[in-house]
Amino acid sequence: MQQRRDENLMLVAAVEQYANQYNISTAVALNLFGKYGINTLIRHHYNALHTQSLDECFHFADDILKRKLNEQ
Repeated sequence: MQQRRDENLMLVAAVEQYANQYNISTAVALNLFGKYGINTLIRHHYNALHTQSLDECFHFADDILKRKLNEQ
């Protein structure tokens, strides 16, 4: 149960930081995370990401989104 809560906190932090970085609403950022599977990836890589700073979770998501958006 604690891990699920920590995953949620990491996800929220990454979404908020992404929204602030790109001057978009958190709803738009969350939509992008869902559309490109970032939510699932953050949860899947929790064991590695939780040992890093919250900034690293944002950078992880940002890198994946940049690559996915450039593929289009």
